[in-house]
Amino acid sequence: MLRFALVGIGGLLVDLLVLYLAMAAGAGWYGGRALSFLCAVAATWQINRRFTFHASASSRPGARALWHEWWRYLLAMSGGGALNYGTYSLLVYLAPGPIPLALLPTVGVCAGSLAGMSANFLGARYFVFQEKYRKLP
Repeated sequence: MLRFALVGIGGLLVDLLVLYLAMAAGAGWYGGRALSFLCAVAATWQINRRFTFHASASSRPGARALWHEWWRYLLAMSGGGALNYGTYSLLVYLAPGPIPLALLPTVGVCAGSLAGMSANFLGARYFVFQEKYRKLP
């Protein structure tokens, strides 16, 4: 879980970077967040498969299996993603007074990431990488 959380911090940084870039390009609070979430999922999939769940180069699946793993990962992240996006949307919609408007997306993404992290770990561990995880000593 610790490795998954560390990778999640990297995903959080990707999420925030893409969100602010998308908002600057005119995507808005919600459209930018959907794009940033997909980019964060793509980044964390690559890092988690190697760092957290130890998919070595020798055990790396072929292109078709890799594509299948990506879709399984995206599906597994959907539960946590729904919690994440819902938390973000609620915070942005309610716009708490003490949070400066420029920091609101950051607070929303961080709160959403915390809300979805456990669901995402369980999905990755038991749905996507179960074979790789069983091979660990």
